[in-house]
Amino acid sequence: MTTINVFTENIYPNWNVNEKDIAEKTKILLKHFINELGEASCLCGYIYKSITLDIVFCDSCKTHELNRDYRDKDKPADIITFAIFADDENRFIFDEDINLGEIVIALDKVMEMVNKDVSLAKNREQELYFLISHGLMHLLGFDHRDEAEYNFVITEQRKALECINYEQI
Repeated sequence: MTTINVFTENIYPNWNVNEKDIAEKTKILLKHFINELGEASCLCGYIYKSITLDIVFCDSCKTHELNRDYRDKDKPADIITFAIFADDENRFIFDEDINLGEIVIALDKVMEMVNKDVSLAKNREQELYFLISHGLMHLLGFDHRDEAEYNFVITEQRKALECINYEQI
């Protein structure tokens, strides 16, 4: 039985996200991805007892800074994923724990997206979980460089989101 550790930090003052609920739902999403996609993920072939990841909630000024400093993109992002395990050729496991990396989400961008595009028919919590599931896919080594990869990622996200009663959030 794999233990999943999700650590959260909210440094955005204008949305008091329920970090405990987010951590629990993130664990459910990750378990789904591991069960359904494990053989195709960066975890395939590794022996581990626990998986750890971090989620930081901030504003778009912070994601702009991270984008500029680490990705050479001079613009804010709604989500940035640092896939420590998936992106490193020299993957290491410390004390039988895999650190997948970090998901950084700009909560002001989440609210902006929901308010801007009412055709999405999502509330801000739904958009937040959609982004978290997207970040998890990146942490597991999945990308979307072309339309086929993008469609795969979105399809798998939708399946995983059913596990947390996404439509009822």
